[in-house]
Amino acid sequence: MTASAHAPKARVNLRTPDIMARVHEEVENHYRSEWVERIRNAGGRLVIGDTTIVLAKAFGFCYGVERAIDLAYAARKVFPDQRIFLLGEIIHNPDVNAQIAAMGILPLSARPTDDEFMRLTSNDVLIVPAFGSEVATVNRIKAIGCQIVDTTCGDVMSVWKRVRQNAKEQVTSIIHGKSGHEETRATASQAMGAGGGHFLVVLNLSETDRVCEFLRGKITREMILSEFVGSYSDGFDPDLHLKRIGVANQTTMLRSETEEVQQRLKNAIADRDGGDVGNFRFFDTICGATQERQDALFDLLRTQLDVLLVVGGYNSSNTTHLAEIGEKAVSTYFIRNAQCLESGEAIRHFDLHQKVEIQSGSWLPVGPAVIGITAGASCPNNLIEEAILRVLALRGEQVPG
Repeated sequence: MTASAHAPKARVNLRTPDIMARVHEEVENHYRSEWVERIRNAGGRLVIGDTTIVLAKAFGFCYGVERAIDLAYAARKVFPDQRIFLLGEIIHNPDVNAQIAAMGILPLSARPTDDEFMRLTSNDVLIVPAFGSEVATVNRIKAIGCQIVDTTCGDVMSVWKRVRQNAKEQVTSIIHGKSGHEETRATASQAMGAGGGHFLVVLNLSETDRVCEFLRGKITREMILSEFVGSYSDGFDPDLHLKRIGVANQTTMLRSETEEVQQRLKNAIADRDGGDVGNFRFFDTICGATQERQDALFDLLRTQLDVLLVVGGYNSSNTTHLAEIGEKAVSTYFIRNAQCLESGEAIRHFDLHQKVEIQSGSWLPVGPAVIGITAGASCPNNLIEEAILRVLALRGEQVPG
């Protein structure tokens, strides 16, 4: 199908008062937690018997996630008789995505194959997830004539604005992120601008240091090209395209690490250019909700905890970073949901280093204990409640009704 085959669909307002009232009722029914609200109202602390549960001050669904879920639910109500497809996952939480699928919203790969594109017709509705999607994918869907429901987070779009400006001014975007993550791929596609822009993705400080070594003339362009395969734009030439750079980021990365990436690259540019940093730029584009949850966890860790549970999807970047923060301070277990708490002697949890779910023993303390709990921005309150109640049950506490 060609781009001229179908005129663009008129935008449909999904957020009418009537639709949103019905949506909020349904979303509340699926994801609300009376226990979480009760504990929050009590200052974030619950004491029953020998068990103290302490919640971080900020955790769970952020505004961008809530908006994406609301729009997906609204799409199902506004287009009851049409096929609705979702690019990838609405957010990185398997329980939420299962609920979306249960509503009859059909899965489509984040990067659809030609066969998947062939399934689409101009009568279909296509939901773009909270992470956004690559420019080429969206353009191809528009050419088919699908009705697009775009749930891309506003913080993500703020990053896009910056990298498009970089491309316009022949500044290469250095993106601090995970090259395979949907958001980073979408941002990288925006960094191409109208076709003349370039990008390079760095995952961590080690990769940043390699770029800095190139900027200081210590390694060759061939080394950069070989070491970063799959993480730079087509036609990228370090000799040409690292003369002027601008740092952007996947919005869910650790702020402290992004700031260090910025500083190291700025120092390298200064060293290369005789102290001049005119060829370096950066903008603060860490998601506010991500930072709020990280700050709340640092605050929680000032409490004397025996165990920290981090609840959320294993492929959730912001949840992963919470687990990284926690494990440096206390025994931390990154769990998907309460079902991972098999017994007081057995817990299934995600190992950040092996990148797989493992089982550990003797995780739950005996005697008086303080259990900290936080959750990523894509984790609903009902899953947090289930984890709290499971901990209390395993501890043998009598839970009031």
